[in-house]
Amino acid sequence: QVQLVESGGGLVQAGGSLRLSCAASGITFSTYAFDWYRQTPGNQRELVASISRGGETIYPDSVKGRLTISRDTAKNTVYLQMNSLKPEDTAVYSCHARTLRGLEFWGQGTQVTVSS
Repeated sequence: QVQLVESGGGLVQAGGSLRLSCAASGITFSTYAFDWYRQTPGNQRELVASISRGGETIYPDSVKGRLTISRDTAKNTVYLQMNSLKPEDTAVYSCHARTLRGLEFWGQGTQVTVSS
């Protein structure tokens, strides 16, 4: 069974940091690229970070310099290090895995709340 399980969310003050984890199982980890998305009740789902099979990363301008995506092959885990958090970063953050053949899977998400 393919599973993506996020953890590490919580409540932090503006300017604080969190590290989200996405533990993957049931897949050949190295064949997947990964993304982190976030979504609030009134907004569309927004891509905030991507990492390729080879470790190349992409970020939108809205988070560049504050968020860092990484992957640990030995642990089959993808991370999102979140620094200098702002209230507008408050959202449910979800992990997304995808292959070149178009297979894709989603985690259930973890809540991040940044207080002002």
